[in-house]
Amino acid sequence: MDRKRVVHTLDTPYSAVEWPHISQEDQDAILELLCHRLLSPLGAYRRSFITPSKGKRKRSKKARGSETPSNAAPASTVPPPPELAAHVDVGLSTISRTLQAMSGRETPNREEAEPKGCSRPYSVVFVARAGQSSAFHCHFPQMVALAAQSQPPDKAVRLVGLSKACEDRLSTALGIPRVSSIGLREDAPQAKGLVEYVREHVAPVEIAWLREAQGGRFLETKIDAVPTKIGVKKQRVS
Repeated sequence: MDRKRVVHTLDTPYSAVEWPHISQEDQDAILELLCHRLLSPLGAYRRSFITPSKGKRKRSKKARGSETPSNAAPASTVPPPPELAAHVDVGLSTISRTLQAMSGRETPNREEAEPKGCSRPYSVVFVARAGQSSAFHCHFPQMVALAAQSQPPDKAVRLVGLSKACEDRLSTALGIPRVSSIGLREDAPQAKGLVEYVREHVAPVEIAWLREAQGGRFLETKIDAVPTKIGVKKQRVS
């Protein structure tokens, strides 16, 4: 005869935050606007004027080498990068730190100009979800939702999760070996069309339990009693 016992569990309101649903057609359109229309000048600049890094070993050899001769030809003048470069962040660490800083700001009651010298907040965060473990990007929905609390509703940062394999295309567009996440800041030049399209087709990230917590209502602890089967007790062999 099966034996049962009652196991008590506590329910948690901190459920996982879902990524905004984006149709494949909209993802393709966003990727085209992002890579071809916006980021391609940055990649062209890097390929033309930035020497790819060859690692620490190459730099150490250069440091041990002889000094540059006095009659060596001067290096060619490198033009400044496109204005867009200051409005684009690449990489999980940089974007996560910026979202954390946005979350610490006060919720605006009206639109105000950013203080002088203050970095502009993000308008869109793009994440290539395919081809990598969810552990690398599972925190983005919650961080984006919290960061949006500090922005006016019409300018709330959007999260675009790209489900198709597009890292190679993003890398080519930016001229960087590996790209998995991109943060686009507010008022980025030449980005108005892309941002408007994203705001029209991608909903803001919602956290249900955050709204309940902000309501300030007392919620009783939920304790679930679950009957669980246990194995047959083994008899001792004398």
